[in-house]
Amino acid sequence: MLNESHSPTEDLDGFRQEVAAFLEAAVPQDQRFRFNDLLYSDKEATRAFQKALNEKGWGAPRWPVEYGGCGWSTDQIDVFSDECTKIGAPCLSPFGLVMVGPVIYTFGSDALKDHHLPKIRSGEVFWCQGYSEPGAGSDLARLKTRAIRDGDDYVVNGQKIWTTQAHWADWIFCLVRTDTEAKPQRGISFLLIDMKTPGIEVRPIRTIDGMHHLNEVFFTDVRVPVTNLVGAENEGWTYAKFLLANERQGIAGVASSRVALKRLRVFAASTETFIVPPIEDPAILGALDDLDARLHGLAALEARALTAPSQSADAMRLAAPLKLLGSELTQDLEELAVRIAGPAALPTPAEDDPSDYDAFGGEAMTRFLMGRSHSIYGGTSEVQKNIIAGMMLRDA
Repeated sequence: MLNESHSPTEDLDGFRQEVAAFLEAAVPQDQRFRFNDLLYSDKEATRAFQKALNEKGWGAPRWPVEYGGCGWSTDQIDVFSDECTKIGAPCLSPFGLVMVGPVIYTFGSDALKDHHLPKIRSGEVFWCQGYSEPGAGSDLARLKTRAIRDGDDYVVNGQKIWTTQAHWADWIFCLVRTDTEAKPQRGISFLLIDMKTPGIEVRPIRTIDGMHHLNEVFFTDVRVPVTNLVGAENEGWTYAKFLLANERQGIAGVASSRVALKRLRVFAASTETFIVPPIEDPAILGALDDLDARLHGLAALEARALTAPSQSADAMRLAAPLKLLGSELTQDLEELAVRIAGPAALPTPAEDDPSDYDAFGGEAMTRFLMGRSHSIYGGTSEVQKNIIAGMMLRDA
């Protein structure tokens, strides 16, 4: 049973206190700021936190109320995100909550909604995203993974790459080619595939930070029930664009950047770590203030996007700027962290349990190295600039 949702006019201070009290009880001390980033997630910590949220009635705050959402205002969602980041709560997996869940409740059959949505909210099932392929990253229309209809099944063959958390996932949502004769975007379908299905192989990819976040996923004669098709066959490009708009808003990372910047400012002012705190350097102080100003602008843009209906022209137009500006801000913040940490940033962790972020060191370098991907995944910065330029030319 969901709790009664707060009205937009209710006192936000009281709501913040309620959220903070819940998180204080729900997030164990030894997990705070340990698994609060997608790159350093822990499956069981994520599952436990998602379960606790769901039992509170907060399992999917941004979803419509009829599918288990909270009916919160934009301000309440912002307060919730802010409190989660302040306490260092485990990072929730976005692949179910932010990506495939909204696709399912917007375009999926009633059977798909009934089967999958409750398990996403409860944390019972983890998802991963089967979009990118070798030779088909930002240009997804070039994907080659095939799904051929055979009776009541599709037979899927192909490969996906850069698949985050595929080694965890119970299910994968995939773009597959179901028509090779149509225009590239018209011949793509959106399939939901159980990762336990025979013929699926997951191979790890070790990234520049030395850790295991990503994977290759191979499909060899994988049989997928036709009932796992979302929407209409060959219309998957429509659903893919809808999902990417949601993903790119999430990639802005306003809440996490706000906390990271606050902690970086505290570290730069530390007299325990530094003889002369770096924040006394006008160049460092100016860089911190510049990031703060950019973050405020990004937060305003995100707020505008969150108040716009998900399918509206305004929401779609804001997705590319949010992705571009959020990626650049995150990378610049990570670069400044390495600059402030100095020689201590040279080590990198040798295993998947990096040192405490407060100590910076290898953690700062690890985030900086993996952060190079921010301007690649979810649509490269060059592609986002082309999208923005196209919108401006159309409006000229």
